[in-house]
Amino acid sequence: MQAGALYRLVRDRFRNAGVADPEPDAKLLVSTLLGIGISDLLLDASREVDAARVREIEEKASLRIGGMPVGRILGEREFYGRRFLLNSATLEPRPDTETLIDAVLRATSPDLPITLWDIGTGSGAIAVTLLAELPRSRAIAIDLSETALACAMENARQHGVADRFHPLCADYLEALDAGDGSGPDWIVSNPPYIRSSVLERLSPEVIDHDPRLALDGGENGLDAYTALIPQSARFLRPDARIALEIGYDQALTVEKQLRQHGLGEIEIIKDLAGKDRVALARKI
Repeated sequence: MQAGALYRLVRDRFRNAGVADPEPDAKLLVSTLLGIGISDLLLDASREVDAARVREIEEKASLRIGGMPVGRILGEREFYGRRFLLNSATLEPRPDTETLIDAVLRATSPDLPITLWDIGTGSGAIAVTLLAELPRSRAIAIDLSETALACAMENARQHGVADRFHPLCADYLEALDAGDGSGPDWIVSNPPYIRSSVLERLSPEVIDHDPRLALDGGENGLDAYTALIPQSARFLRPDARIALEIGYDQALTVEKQLRQHGLGEIEIIKDLAGKDRVALARKI
């Protein structure tokens, strides 16, 4: 079978099954399993695919129809133009989180030797991306899960930043010492912020495949911010900054917490859908 026909077959199966994004999912699944870029899939549609590979792709397509996200099927997900490995302990990085990356990069010169701490690093997508975009930076990547940190470290190696990527297994900032004055230039985090009562109403693609630890923000969705913001305020030096991903309806509460702990110049940044997505602040 030719690659173009195989893509159309998978796309049509996804459409008929009611998959939410049949075309991009089919392109990503087929191109990745063929080991080619999406553009090559379309430009070289006459490429012959052997029968064994066709069967493999059809089997993987059945998993997608059964509700497994493409990223979980492939064991990787694209984020900010790079592919990141995933495992059972890591959240799939979403395009919304690229808003946080853009916010930090707009406020940071690539020529400066900055230090950043990524809290709840998961796959390492935020820390690794920032290290790749800011070549003089270094990062401490903190996560409660050793399994997640192993994945993050492998992603750091794959993207050539492992020498500047320092994993630390800890609960938020509790393992660090605030007394030596060596706090970071940035604290960044995409913490869990979904209300516990809402979790079971999430799509099966999310709740059945993303780790609950990375989703559950407690009764009001704010547990992580209540723990992280006061800790961060202790570590941040004057003029250092914090960037937090937030839920669409959490801006006012998170902004209040930031102000209560001595953080100012607060900016709420919207994502491409026009929803509040990132809270940015500076230590006064």
